[in-house]
Amino acid sequence: MQPSPAEIARTLAAGHLPAVAHIACRPGPTPVRHVTDAQGRVLLLVPSEGTLAGALRPQDGNDDTALVLDIRDVPPMASSPSLGRIWVSGWAAKLDGDDARAAALDYADTDACGDLLDIGESQALYRMEVAEVRWERNEKLVEIDPDDYAEATPDPLRAVEFDLIADLADHHMSEMSDYVRRQLGKEARPGDEPKVVRMDRYGFLVRMGGRSARLAFPRPVTDRHDLAHLLHPILCRRCCDSGAA
Repeated sequence: MQPSPAEIARTLAAGHLPAVAHIACRPGPTPVRHVTDAQGRVLLLVPSEGTLAGALRPQDGNDDTALVLDIRDVPPMASSPSLGRIWVSGWAAKLDGDDARAAALDYADTDACGDLLDIGESQALYRMEVAEVRWERNEKLVEIDPDDYAEATPDPLRAVEFDLIADLADHHMSEMSDYVRRQLGKEARPGDEPKVVRMDRYGFLVRMGGRSARLAFPRPVTDRHDLAHLLHPILCRRCCDSGAA
């Protein structure tokens, strides 16, 4: 099993990657700080005074401003393939009062930055209602239903993917190599040195020279601790064997 396009879009949009905004009737693109809330709506953290706040100011007669958020994946390793790029389109409006305070708590769930304490003064929060989501990978463009996007959840391992892969490479290379060879069976070749290059809740991608293979977990993992529990029999076979004995 692999992540769906909607899950990949939610993962890329979550707020762990840099983004630029293309704002209607304004020159750009403009770098912007953002996260997404539990419904996939984009929250923009913007200096109250400056070019970005001016660009997001609605035209006369409007309550919000149209924009497109452009987010590219940053692979965890130089040898890791990219998940591609997404465009999230919609309308953003400034939040005030209780709405701003509630949105600041949502923002802090992903990025508990100090600037959130200055909401209403030097900083402002805007909420972008999502109307369209597009995902591009390997020159293929996929239109994602906004309802599917809203119902999906970001991958729980994305923020720690680099740390997980680096730990496997530094401390568990032989165990992972043995496991991959057992899983591949006859497809494994002499001299193969499998390396994990990507990981998500459903499994991981290994690269062996010019070949790649995706191996699935027995079930989707929920977080880093759940992954450690799932990998324990793989990485500590001697412990498990001695315990069984």
